[in-house]
This record gives sequence, structure tokens and C-alpha cells, in this order.
Amino acid sequence: MSVTVQIDSHRIESEAGATLFDLAKRMDVRIPTSCSGNGSCRECLVEIAEGGDLLSGRTPEEEHLQGDFRLSCRATLEADSGAIRCQTLQRGAIQIEEHGISLPCLDEAPPLGPAVTRDGDRVLLDGEEIDRSTGPLHGLAVDLGTTTVAVRLIDLESGRIKASQSFENPQRFGGSDVLARVKFDTDHKGRLLRRTLAGYMSRAIESFGVPAGSIYEVVLVGNPVMRDLFFGLDVYPLGQMPYRSVTEHEFREGKRPGTHLAKRGKQSLLPIHPDGRVYALPLIGSHVGSDTTACLLATGLAREERTVAVMDIGTNTELVIGNRHKLHAASCPAGPAFEGGQIQCGMPALEGAIERMQLEPEQRLGVIGGGRPTGLCGSGLIDLLGELLRTGRINSCGRLTDDSDRFWLDAENDIYLTEEDISQLAQAKAANVAGLHLLHQNYGIDFSDLDVFYLAGGFARHIDLGHARRIGLIPDLPDERIVQVGNAALEGATLALLSVAAREEIDELVRRIEHVELETFPEFFHCFTDGAQFVPFKTRITEAIV
Repeated sequence: MSVTVQIDSHRIESEAGATLFDLAKRMDVRIPTSCSGNGSCRECLVEIAEGGDLLSGRTPEEEHLQGDFRLSCRATLEADSGAIRCQTLQRGAIQIEEHGISLPCLDEAPPLGPAVTRDGDRVLLDGEEIDRSTGPLHGLAVDLGTTTVAVRLIDLESGRIKASQSFENPQRFGGSDVLARVKFDTDHKGRLLRRTLAGYMSRAIESFGVPAGSIYEVVLVGNPVMRDLFFGLDVYPLGQMPYRSVTEHEFREGKRPGTHLAKRGKQSLLPIHPDGRVYALPLIGSHVGSDTTACLLATGLAREERTVAVMDIGTNTELVIGNRHKLHAASCPAGPAFEGGQIQCGMPALEGAIERMQLEPEQRLGVIGGGRPTGLCGSGLIDLLGELLRTGRINSCGRLTDDSDRFWLDAENDIYLTEEDISQLAQAKAANVAGLHLLHQNYGIDFSDLDVFYLAGGFARHIDLGHARRIGLIPDLPDERIVQVGNAALEGATLALLSVAAREEIDELVRRIEHVELETFPEFFHCFTDGAQFVPFKTRITEAIV
């Protein structure tokens, strides 16, 4: 008798007594670890999808874990038969734009001028010598998302992107949204979220194959919780009204010149030059973080005369409206649904994810990698909702019209969408819609007044605009006014890495942005309820709040 163990797409038969970590090694499935499986690093996370009762109970090293997460080196097979199915948090490369975005505004971007420069064999950081080397000068641009982490390796002398890497944020064991992670970090001592993330980031950096000592600077962006967790700051204030980072409190009290952060390489837990630097762009306010700051840099808002909106869709959606003369910003706690989280067959944009589809006149599925479908990523979920609505399979309330509790998209591969999934997506959409309506109302314009609507985020480059309009996720603007910029946060981090002048420019702009607290609006609940309907946007703001 034996147990069938599946880790990601690999399978093996095993007798009782083996750990999941041992079996992963036999199958050449790499699970991150810094302690070679003795339980001390707590990095070798797996999520159990089936057969958890066939494993040993949780050990003291796992007492911090919630839900279906286990440390693979502590989870031992105890049964003689059955099946176990689990997945690592690095199941493959998540879709990432390798060569950046192309926007007309970037033609006027500050010229190449990184903080790290060379004078003969002297390597300088802000003009001060930190090394002697004739080797390459590398830097990293990092977008630290709640769900996904993206890292770029940059040649600081040429500005060329040399490599990219991305992976699921392993902090997911502490909760799928930022407030859950704030609570986890507050309740559990030892900076487990920071240490686990640093371990995964280190493996990603090492995969680039360049000497650690050649990486002299990292520019990191993320929402305030992700950013502050990485820097080891207390995130408890971000979970309490008025939801401000300790850096924002200190800036308002005159104790620091801005909300940017910096740390020497030796203090960062990352494999970079010890005298190098990790630099985080300033946040805007409350839960509008440095990832939004980076978006504004990438889209050229510091020089923009037109009236534009930026919607960076994610677990915590950020919104900005205006131009260089007047900018308003807000955040919407949308949750991870549109990134595949809390959806039964949802997944990130990994190989096997359905990213495109058509139901009629004949069913067609577009699968990342072209192989067997294993789940639905964000763009696929938007397509499916749009197609279900177009073909009359769901109504505007998101209820299936055939009185079933789920729609089977691919029965052979066990892929479906339940009414509970649709409810999760409706709530995520509602948060985004309410934010858009209220921010435009506060600014004093209608959607038709926008010259450009920038649609940003990890999957924004891949969504079908027709379906996004049909379900009411975005305003009903013509295609020529919508610019899908993909991961503008990563692009902005890249620009900041390559230009000190760009950092100074965006730092000055951030100080002039008005942060709007959407939850203080009495119309918020009405807009949220209205936004949960799968109907196109109201054309004028006044129609949405009557």
C-alpha cells in the first residue's frame, strides 16, 4: 500500500514516514528553504488542497500557520493509502511584462542618472565610495504586491532590463488581505512575515545568476503594509483609524523629511552588496502606498496637463484623478478575488490558468502555456463573467439563471464558477466602482470629462475591455481613451532606480496630492450596493448617488 502525493503538477507514490519536503526533493520540485529542512527557517510552505488528514499533526514550528498551510519539512505521511494534493507558493513564473510599458509621456522622463555610479574602479552611491570593482553595476526594481511579487534585474550603466522574476507572495499564510497581515504581524512575534518574504525574494534574486556583490541598490514599491513589513516597521497603526503608517505619523509630526525609507544592504536580509541600499519610494497617504507613487511616475503625472485617472486594480485598488495642477487619490479594499484569491478555481496568472474565453457560438479557452487548464486567473474571470452575462446565464445580480449553484466551464478538468465565487467578485467590483464614483464626485468631474483612463495592475494589460465594460468594472469610455499599462508600479520602480531626478520629481508631486478617505462619504454604502450589480457604469456621477 502507498499514498499518492501530488505537489504542483508532479506525482509520486510513497510509504508512510516521508515528509512532503523529502518527496518534493525526489520529484525535483524546489521548495524554498534556508535551513535544509530542520524547521527553523519556516520558508518551505505548501498549501494542502486534499488529504490533509493523511499527514501528521502540526508541530510547534507550525503554530503560526492558519488554514491549510503546512511546513513541508514538518508534514509527515502517516497513512498507508490515499491521496494528498498540495501546491507550493512558487508554482511557476507569473506573467510579467519583460520590457516595460511604452507611453508617450515617458519621452520626457528624466535622463538616466542612477544613484550608483562608477569612477574608474570606484563604485559610488550618492557620490560616496562603497566598493572597488570593475565588474557590472546591477540594481533591482521590486513591486511588492499583496498577492504577487515582481523583481527586475537592471544594468545601471545602460538602463537595460536583464532579467525578470515573479512569484506568489508567501505571506499569504498570514491572510489574503493587508488587514489580516497586520493582525498576524501584531499577534505573532519574530517578524515571520518579513523573514519568509525575504527568503523567497532571496531565491528569486539568486536565480538571476549574478554575484550578490554586484547588486548595489534596490528600489522597492508596495502598499504601506507590504512596504513597512519588509522594512521591519510596526504595522499596527495601519490597522487602526486613521490607517496611517508610522512614517506618515512621523512626517506629519515633523520628525522625518518624508515618508520614503532606506536601509543598508547588510540590514535588508537580501543577497546584495552589504554597503548597497534598499530604497522605498514615499507613500501618498493611509493605504495609498508607494506602488501608487510609482504608477504616477510611470504615467508621467508630474508633467500631465490633461485630466486623467489611474486605476491600479489589485487586492487593494488605488485610484488617482487629476493632473499636475491638482490630484486626488484614494484606496479601495477590494480583496484578492480579481487576482484569483478566495475563488474556488481561482489562481494567479501561472501556466495552466485560463486567461481568455468565449462561450458562444462555440466555447473557446485561452490557456497560459497552451496546455491543460488548471484554474482561472483574473482576466479569465472577467471574461467568464462577461460571457455569462452576455449569454443570459447570470442576471445582473450575479445569480445563475438555471437555478444551479455553479457553472461548469470544464468538467473534465474540474473547473467551475460558483455563485459564492460570483458574490466575491461582485463585492470586489463594488469596492472599485464605489471608489471611482466617489473620487470623481469629490474632484467635481464626470467620467466623460476624462481625457485618459489608465488601467494598471498585474493583469490589467490582459483584460478584455468589452467584458470589463459589460460587467461594470470600468467606465464606459471609448477604447482610444483607455490605456492598459499593466504593471505600472514595477515600471515606476524601474524609472526611480535609474534616475535620482525622477525620485526627486515624484517626491515633490506626492506632497501635493490630496488623499481622500472614501469611508467618510455618507454615499459610500449606496455606491457600493449599486456597484455590486453587473451592469454598465452610470454615465454621470450624479446618477450614481441619487
